[in-house]
Amino acid sequence: MKISNISKILDRTPSSIYLAIAVAIFASSNSLTRIINDIGAHHLIDGRNPISLCNVLFVGNICALGLMIPLFYRDWNPNVLKSLTRKDWMSLTITSIFTGAIAPALIFTAIGNTNIANIVLIGRIEPILTLGLSVWLLGLRVDAWTVAGSLISFGGAVVAILLGSSGKMMTMAGFQIGTGEILVAIASVISSIATVHGKLQLQSIPLGIFTIYRNLLGTVIFFVIANVLYGKEHFVDAFSPLLWQWMIFYALVIVVIGRLCWLAGLKRATPTEINLANLVNPILTIFMAYLILGQAPTLAQYYGLSLLTLGVILSFIGNLHQEKMRQALKSTDIEKIDMPLGFRGV
Repeated sequence: MKISNISKILDRTPSSIYLAIAVAIFASSNSLTRIINDIGAHHLIDGRNPISLCNVLFVGNICALGLMIPLFYRDWNPNVLKSLTRKDWMSLTITSIFTGAIAPALIFTAIGNTNIANIVLIGRIEPILTLGLSVWLLGLRVDAWTVAGSLISFGGAVVAILLGSSGKMMTMAGFQIGTGEILVAIASVISSIATVHGKLQLQSIPLGIFTIYRNLLGTVIFFVIANVLYGKEHFVDAFSPLLWQWMIFYALVIVVIGRLCWLAGLKRATPTEINLANLVNPILTIFMAYLILGQAPTLAQYYGLSLLTLGVILSFIGNLHQEKMRQALKSTDIEKIDMPLGFRGV
């Protein structure tokens, strides 16, 4: 099948399908990362884990880049590149640094400091911020159902932060909060800004340029930051055959398929659909953490998960309501087009 025909099929696929595939992959990613990291811990090289979390991010992105270039090299033609403005490149560079290097580094560090359930529950700060930014920057009109669902889900994140923190602790406003939880919260703020900004960027920047540039620059920046913080020897095992064996799988499934599906869905999905996908993700992630890692939620996480589930239900109702409104608006537009201009008799 020709590439052009594949592109047409992909363009006709509903954005909700892309988002669903991406959510399913992302829901398994943290647990799979922990499993791969544990495999490396059982195959030490001179006392070092060759599949450290930093190596997973660095080598995984390199593998993903090698897989994405054959898919998107056509986007990198001179005519397309000339059409991008200096503002486009500056905006893309900032997004790439934060989403390709800083946010993943924070999440990967958090994985080593707290459990998966806490990571995903606290990550629910992202949907409410994304929704707020969409209203502000994209002019999104939201109904009470969607707002209520996001606020209740945000309450679930607060419960997880205040009652379910683990690992190294910090004191903030009289509460003991884990370092991992703080890192996840910061990454969530970065991701929410990037999600809205990325939706704007994808209107003028081809998906291939957006993806490859972000991956390449994010990898380079992360490598520089890790070397400054941990020293050059930090990536001494980056060429371990065991590491590359698992990273090819990791890159193909999680980085390439998952990220491309998310970006393809993000390009055409409504902010409400994106918000709903973000809300469903943690429920499935906690289930996958239990299924893959055997990590049963704590009492505090059950409280947070209960609020999260209620938020998803309300947001789903809001999504259905908005879809009915769009359909009604389309019908009204059709009626206006077909309406006769003045009385024409019978």
